[in-house]
Amino acid sequence: MHDQCMAVKTITIDMDAYKTLARLKREGQSFSQVIKEHLGPRRGRDLQRVLRTISLSEEALDAVEGEVERRGESLARVPEL
Repeated sequence: MHDQCMAVKTITIDMDAYKTLARLKREGQSFSQVIKEHLGPRRGRDLQRVLRTISLSEEALDAVEGEVERRGESLARVPEL
């Protein structure tokens, strides 16, 4: 699968972050794909799918879905505990 990018951005990361990305990267996969796979919005949908298989209530699933949507508005936010 090839990314269709209209633009690219160069970033600087420290060696620990680079090594982490490199460990996650599979052959033929770009670093952009690794980042999207592990940090992109897809993760919320994966969590919802898994939660449905463990028989949570609709109320609990709705709460998870709401949280995923809220976080999607600003991925840099940290949840309040």
